[in-house]
Amino acid sequence: MIDIHCHILPGIDDGAKSIEDSIQMAEEAVRQGIRTIIATPHYNSQYANEKPAIIAAAAELNETLAKEQIPLTILPGQETRIYGELLEDYDAGKLLPLAETSYFFIELPSGHVPRYTERVLFDMQMKGLIPIIVHPERNQEIIQNPDMLYRFVKNGALTQITAGSLTGQFGKNIKKFTGQLIEANLTHFIASDAHNVTTRSFKMTEAFASVEKTYGMDTVFYLKENAEMLASGKKVYKEIPNRVQKKKFLGIF
Repeated sequence: MIDIHCHILPGIDDGAKSIEDSIQMAEEAVRQGIRTIIATPHYNSQYANEKPAIIAAAAELNETLAKEQIPLTILPGQETRIYGELLEDYDAGKLLPLAETSYFFIELPSGHVPRYTERVLFDMQMKGLIPIIVHPERNQEIIQNPDMLYRFVKNGALTQITAGSLTGQFGKNIKKFTGQLIEANLTHFIASDAHNVTTRSFKMTEAFASVEKTYGMDTVFYLKENAEMLASGKKVYKEIPNRVQKKKFLGIF
């Protein structure tokens, strides 16, 4: 299993604070059946983790894991908060696609979707990048207006939901909405977004058990294989997206 979103690199954002924390996270990942992690430190107004530093940190962590005989491979990536000059900084060599492929994480603010989002997503695709919107199920504007996400996906963006959202870590409403995104073919990956082994751990085994129980093994294979395809730089599978269906309440829409 491949985890495409994880804050395992030590001391550079709000994830692992030390190499000891990174080792603990690596050991827990292996227990969960994960063999490859794409390390995705934040790139935003608080954390300026640029491409060269991330690549170096991932290589250093791989050396440590080899010495500790932990069977886990770290690939470099980045979780980039959307902003207007994103493509200029990409051209300048500051930003890093996942595993140095064409797939690129885009994080939206938790409370809203910036007006320029659609334009940035379009411009990225024109440059040959494939935007992946991370944890859309936790964005308040998308929760209120899921048609917005439908439009992004229909126009070529991919999305990644968080394992903890499926297990109820972020509350019942987000758990329910995450399920609706799966049902509507509006997501393409499950990842841990793990920051530690206590409050923000991996939850991948539990999440995939939930997917299997509710949606069947075909959906499990679809989501796991997409992570494999992404890490290899290959084209991922996409189902035709649908709008999130509003549920009836007391027989009334």
